[in-house]
Amino acid sequence: MQQAQDFLDESLGLAGILEPLSDADFARETLFKGWTIEDVIGHLYMFNHAANLTVENGDDFAAFFAPIGAQMKAGKSLLEIQHGWLGGLGGRELFDLWHLGCENTAASYAKADPKLRVRWAGPDMSARSSITARQMETWAHGQEVFDVLGQIREDGDRIRNIAHLGVTTFGWTFTNRGEEVPDPAPYVVLTSPSGALWEWNEPQDGNRVDGTATEFCQVAAQVRNVADTSLTVTGDTASRWMAVAQCFAGPPETPPAPGARHISTT
Repeated sequence: MQQAQDFLDESLGLAGILEPLSDADFARETLFKGWTIEDVIGHLYMFNHAANLTVENGDDFAAFFAPIGAQMKAGKSLLEIQHGWLGGLGGRELFDLWHLGCENTAASYAKADPKLRVRWAGPDMSARSSITARQMETWAHGQEVFDVLGQIREDGDRIRNIAHLGVTTFGWTFTNRGEEVPDPAPYVVLTSPSGALWEWNEPQDGNRVDGTATEFCQVAAQVRNVADTSLTVTGDTASRWMAVAQCFAGPPETPPAPGARHISTT
C-alpha cells in the first residue's frame, strides 16, 4: 500500500525537526490548545499504536480502546487519558518510541490488504482509510510543531491523500454539524507541491475552491483559518464549507480564529 509509505514519509519528516531537540524543548507549548510538543508526540504515539493493533488483531484493539472509551464517557479529555496511558513517559524517550512505532505501523499496513475492514472508535473502515487517517493526523498535528519551532514545512505530493480526504468529507462536515448537505459539492482545483493540478468534482464557475494543496489541507484539517490563506473561494456553498471544514472524525470543532495559528518568529 503506497499510503503506508506516505504515512512513514510524513512521520519521518516530522522526526527530522524533532531529532535535535532536548528533553526541555519537548516541553515547549504550541498554539494548539496549549499542548506541548511532548503532548503532540504522545497523542500520535498512542493512536499509531491503536492503528497498529487494529490492523494486526481487532480483538486486541477492542481491549485497548475499551478503557479509553469508558474514560471519555466519564468526561475525561483525550489529553488526560493520554497522560495516564503514557505513565510519565516523555521527552526524548517518548520521541524514540514514537519514531520506532511509526516504522512498525507502516510495516503492518504495507503488507495488509487495502480493503481489509478494521475497527476504530467510530465505524469500521478500510485499512487504506485507516493509514491515510494516520498520515493526516501526523501532518495536522505536525503543523503545530513546525509552527512553534519557526520552520516552514516542505510538503511532497503525498499530501494528495490528505487533500482527497478533505474533499470527500465535504458532506460529513455538514452532517456532523446537524446541517443539510448542500448540493452540488464545490469544484476543487489545487496546485500540488510539484506543480501539477489536482481536480475534484464537476467543474463549476460559481461554486469552487482554488489554491495550493497545502493551504487547502490546512483549512480542512483546521490548522489554519481560511482567512489566513490565499485560497480563492467562490460561491455560498464553498464559503460555508471552508468556514467550518473538518476532515477528521469526532464532534464538530470550531476552526482556529484568524491569526490564531501561525509560524513563530521568536
